Amino acid sequence: MDADVGIIGFGPAGMSAAIYAKRYGFRVLAFEHGVSGGNAALSPLIENYLGFPAISGSELAGKMEEHAMKYVDKLINARVEHVKKIDGGFELTTHEGKNTVRSIILATGTKHRKLNVKGETEFTGKGVSYCATCDGFFFKNKRVAVIGGGNTAAVEALYLRDLGAEVYLIHRRNALRAEEVYYRRLLEKGVKILWNSVVAEIYGTKKVEGLKIKSTTDGSISDVKIDGVFVAIGDDPQNEIANEIGVALTENGYVIVDASCRTNVRFVYAAGDITGVFNQIIVAASQGAIAARSAYEDMTR
Repeated sequence: MDADVGIIGFGPAGMSAAIYAKRYGFRVLAFEHGVSGGNAALSPLIENYLGFPAISGSELAGKMEEHAMKYVDKLINARVEHVKKIDGGFELTTHEGKNTVRSIILATGTKHRKLNVKGETEFTGKGVSYCATCDGFFFKNKRVAVIGGGNTAAVEALYLRDLGAEVYLIHRRNALRAEEVYYRRLLEKGVKILWNSVVAEIYGTKKVEGLKIKSTTDGSISDVKIDGVFVAIGDDPQNEIANEIGVALTENGYVIVDASCRTNVRFVYAAGDITGVFNQIIVAASQGAIAARSAYEDMTR
């Protein structure tokens, strides 16, 4: 076996799991095909992670990665494409080759949900974005729309407003799901909230020029001229690997775990947003530690 523990995903859950697994004396392989830190690294501002009253997601993720890398035997920057059960463990396949591990901790997280409206795919990268931290700079002093009503949408709207953009927040209901503190800031900063509204179409020529907005109350269509659209309507679980090896999922596609982060497949554990428990960084890090502990208990019995 190449390692005792294979951690798929190197966000807060995966990085925490790596630290604890190594401290239990295990050989640790980690796999990440995107940015270390996962979705947390893309947040413009984090104010609810213990010990950091205010910190950007990229800075927090950087601190986590610096810490975790002291414990990882090897970080493989590649997508795990397939996992197969073998005698004594699992075989993980990436474009770089195959690795064998005794146990797996799934920390694959979630991916941004799409609107699935006309023009979204066509204008992705041409005015349509899923990350204000990544692309907000290009919309300084321009008019943009943020789609969503949760904390992520509110934070992105505030971030864009601070860049000098004129910001519309478009939400399908008549009240936000975001915390009250964010709602107050949106009002204070002059973010324009379009209630009971959904995007029917994103249009333009070579880049985004506007939105067709549909009222959820009377079905009427209105037109809003904008330069950019930031989609923040939630996430979907990245469960392909879990599904391949027979891990039980909820009806919404999240991995089912017990209080010890064990799945229904022996020596397979899950932690972080993929479990759908509570998508918060502090919870993901805690579950990573729990999953590593459970792997230690099971493999040393």
